[in-house]
Amino acid sequence: MMIDLASFSDEKFDAKKWINNASNSRHPHDPLDKHLVDLEMKLQMMSEEIAASLEEQSSAAILRVPRASRDVIRLRDDALSLRHSVASILLNLKKAEGSSAESIATLAKVDIVKQRMEAAYETLQDAAGLTQLSSTVEDVFASNDLPRAAETLANMRRCLNAVGEVAEFANIRKQLEVLEDRLDSMVQPRLTDAITNRKVNIAQDLREILIRIGRYKSLENHYTKVHLKFIRKLWEDYELKQRTKSGSERNQVESISSSHDYQPTLPTIAFPSWLPSFYDELLLYLEQEWKWSMLAFPEDYKTLVAKLLIEAMVAIGASFVSRINLATGDVVSETKALGKGVLDILSGDMPKGVKVQTKHLDALIDLHNMTGSFAKNVQHLFGESDLNVLRDTLKAIYLPYESFKQRYGQMERVTLSAEISAIDLRGAVTRGIGAQGIELSETVRRMEESIPQVIVLLEASIDRCISFTGGSEADELIQALDDVMLQFISTLQEILKTLRSVCGVDVPPDSSSSKKETGSEKRDGARKFELSSEEEWSYVQSALQILTVADCLSSRSAVFEASLRAILARLNTNLSSAVFGSSIDPNSSHESLDGNGDLSMAGRAALDVAALRLFDAPEKAQKLFNLLEQSKDPRFHALPVASQRVSAFVDTVNELVYDVLISKVRKHFSGVSNLPIWSAVEEQTAFHLPSFSAYAQAYVTTVGEYLLTLPQQLEPLAETISNNDANADEAQFFATEWMFKVAEGAAALFMEQLRGIQYITDRGAQQLSVDIEYLSNVLSALSMPIPPILATFHTCLSTPRDQLKDLVKTDSENLHVPTANLVCKMRRVNLE
Repeated sequence: MMIDLASFSDEKFDAKKWINNASNSRHPHDPLDKHLVDLEMKLQMMSEEIAASLEEQSSAAILRVPRASRDVIRLRDDALSLRHSVASILLNLKKAEGSSAESIATLAKVDIVKQRMEAAYETLQDAAGLTQLSSTVEDVFASNDLPRAAETLANMRRCLNAVGEVAEFANIRKQLEVLEDRLDSMVQPRLTDAITNRKVNIAQDLREILIRIGRYKSLENHYTKVHLKFIRKLWEDYELKQRTKSGSERNQVESISSSHDYQPTLPTIAFPSWLPSFYDELLLYLEQEWKWSMLAFPEDYKTLVAKLLIEAMVAIGASFVSRINLATGDVVSETKALGKGVLDILSGDMPKGVKVQTKHLDALIDLHNMTGSFAKNVQHLFGESDLNVLRDTLKAIYLPYESFKQRYGQMERVTLSAEISAIDLRGAVTRGIGAQGIELSETVRRMEESIPQVIVLLEASIDRCISFTGGSEADELIQALDDVMLQFISTLQEILKTLRSVCGVDVPPDSSSSKKETGSEKRDGARKFELSSEEEWSYVQSALQILTVADCLSSRSAVFEASLRAILARLNTNLSSAVFGSSIDPNSSHESLDGNGDLSMAGRAALDVAALRLFDAPEKAQKLFNLLEQSKDPRFHALPVASQRVSAFVDTVNELVYDVLISKVRKHFSGVSNLPIWSAVEEQTAFHLPSFSAYAQAYVTTVGEYLLTLPQQLEPLAETISNNDANADEAQFFATEWMFKVAEGAAALFMEQLRGIQYITDRGAQQLSVDIEYLSNVLSALSMPIPPILATFHTCLSTPRDQLKDLVKTDSENLHVPTANLVCKMRRVNLE
């Protein structure tokens, strides 16, 4: 049996566990006693061997200690010796450094002198060479060897730079400028021929000549000048076609000048139909130039072709604006007949009544979309160019639309205002008196239908803003939307005022001196507008329907404002990285390209139509981004003024509906405090008979029947609201709320009349207690708690006069004390 000694060195060694494991490892047929004896013997032998080994090794170690001590002493002596040697070497080095530094400083001065002498020598050589070059340059030009002439002029420029500003060479400097201009003029016709006839090698040689004399700008300008002729011809081809095709119509249509310098004749070919073909031909021409310039000017083609397009768009810019303006006017017959466009309308140079219409804006956006497609193709073609070059190129492409975009907010404000004004809301309330109930219902229906129409108009304006400006005019649009929404709500408010008159709830205020005089007039007016019960309920139903108008306006405007905030949030995300993104270095293009040489996400964002406008307009960009940042706040109102007016409109509607619903109650309760029955005295008869009516009077029964019928009138409106199961509870609450509101108002009006009674007899008190009991039963039937004041009136009036004093004193906890005292005063009961 082998014994593993490794387990004995373990810190967690357990003797019992080790013995058990050793016992379990024995052969099954071996006796346990024998196994343990053998194990003990082996352990004893191993311990003896280990002890002997330790003794032997310790003896050897003791013998090695003196030898090791001698080795340590020897090493210490060697280290001390080495330290002394190194110190000596360092001392020698310091001495040598002190003497060599002086030598090196001297050599440095000598070297400076040498360099100055060499520079002076070279300058003298350049001066001599400059004089020689100046005298032989005419011979070089006479040889018509342009490369050699360029080299000579370059050497003269180098020599002049070396000599510096020396008075003796001032004439040569002027001569050099004249010679460079002369060489440039000699290169130009050859460069024109090379570019026109696609001569790659010659064009490269001529480029090198211009670069050699520092005239690269001349190459750019000449390249642009040569190709600009063809692009101008493409653009003027539109006018040529107009003159060709309109020759037969020249006697029918006269030329109409616009507000710009460009004055076209009336087109027979629509500009929107011609523009795509112009863009196609221009793009094809640019593609051909890109490919040829890539061969002829491999180092410059990315900027040369872009420069050409920029200059071309600037050259035709004024004419482009004029054509766009006239094209927008052609879609509407009024402006087409006048030969005017959107800019003319905005400037006020139009007859009164001519407004910007949606068709004008749609035509403008269609043209902008055509330009956008061309810009995308150019961006793809110029994809290898620097980001700044691409940005300048695309800005030039969109430049003709800038004057329209700057006035976009004004255009939308005028357009939306005209469209909302065109919605017929007032026609139904100006008819005769006989059908006022029908007119009221029709007006309410028109009001309710107008709200979705207005919201659709506002949403369409947002789509136009995103499509045309990319959102860069979002701040102006929001101001326009707020103003237009305010205009619409003001119109609704005015209609509500008219409806109040139609419903008869607006009573002109009477002065105190004319109250008695106008009483008979009011009664006459009441008789004049006496309505049947069916007509009265028609008013009530129409008034209740106005609540759906308020609910529709509130909900639709809230949803619209939420969608507007979401759009602003998306704009904030898209534009923040494009305009203020730190990932784009305006001085380099490598960060804007991905691994395939295409524009990265950030690079494409920087070329967005909105980012192009905002990049060079930091103040406008900051103003817009302040708005976009504010839109992140949940409390932000995109239409702040309109939101307040919506709330005010809802309050006005609720007030109108309440006045209509309570008008019948107010009418029947009016003058109750002055009824003669309250002061009536009991008639003396020979028999003891009751002298008061056992039934409530007509004024209170009419009101009670009206209140009990009101829930049925609220059911249709509740059904309109509960168009699904989710709104069922809300509709029930709505009906209950208004029923309670009217019932509470009726109780308040009744109690107000009761407080106005100055004196009441026992007979009047008995009758009034019956009236109060009837109204209380009606309120209980409507599940409304009886007001404590009304209950106190009933208790005190139903109590006999001789018992009233004791009632007030003994049961004051269950009574409204001020009301009880008032009843005592009415019944002439002295509480003292």
